[in-house]
Amino acid sequence: MTMATYEDFTIDQGADLALQIELVNPDGSKKDLTGYSASAKMKKTYRSEDSIDFTAVIPDPSPEGIVTLSLTHLQTDALSTRGRYVYDVEISFVDEDGHTIIERILEGKIKVNPSVTR
Repeated sequence: MTMATYEDFTIDQGADLALQIELVNPDGSKKDLTGYSASAKMKKTYRSEDSIDFTAVIPDPSPEGIVTLSLTHLQTDALSTRGRYVYDVEISFVDEDGHTIIERILEGKIKVNPSVTR
């Protein structure tokens, strides 16, 4: 396993958001995500109790190495009018011994641009 990639990005308050992550193996081939699930959350700080769950999907065909994250405009509208958040994205699978293996693939900070039209 490798360490997560670090990426900061900006989202617009009150707008729908969709992000596509393409995972590749060290040799450059697409990571086969058959049998994997994905999850992603964002929080105001690492220690915050409250979190916002992204919808995280591994679309078919899963051998393409794609993870799609999304938030609705209602979710982004509920974010603080101005601020920064932290987030991470994880994929997981159950190995042949029944153990759940979790890998963090992406993490960073999110800046929220406030909305005038609400």
